[in-house]
Amino acid sequence: MRGLVSHRALSAVLTVLGLVGALVLMVATPARAGENTFVEVTPNPAQAGTRVSIRASCGNDNNRQAEVNSDAFGRVMLRPDNGFLTGAVTIPGNKQPGDYPVDLRCSNGNTASTVLTVLNMAQPSKGPATGGGGTATGRGAGSLLLVGGLAAVAVVAGLSARRRAGSRV
Repeated sequence: MRGLVSHRALSAVLTVLGLVGALVLMVATPARAGENTFVEVTPNPAQAGTRVSIRASCGNDNNRQAEVNSDAFGRVMLRPDNGFLTGAVTIPGNKQPGDYPVDLRCSNGNTASTVLTVLNMAQPSKGPATGGGGTATGRGAGSLLLVGGLAAVAVVAGLSARRRAGSRV
């Protein structure tokens, strides 16, 4: 009986794996080498006033220049470089912080875009999401959680001691 149960379990697992594999193969689009069109900016996010590098691909057309446009830095021509298209530009120091689209236009008609986040430390931008500050000063929620946790540990320790004492009698 035990062998029959493990054979059924193994058969069920293999069936599920086969179905998942078939689904992945049906959904996946085959990627052909050299046909991917993309644009990327590094560093991202970038401080206003700093120089950023742009790297892109126009699929099978990386041997001709391509154009990148963004309100963050204007127009940049990318040049062929070791199988990619590359360029560099300085973000103006007075550029307002925010998210700026970066659009690639290839000579073969391919397009791609990404978003560049510009920071400006002279002007406050979005700060990190660190919570409401309830534990920053005084007795906030953190203190209550600590006291509650210690009380729970004390109760469990007391009950354990009673059980041990009761089992000796």
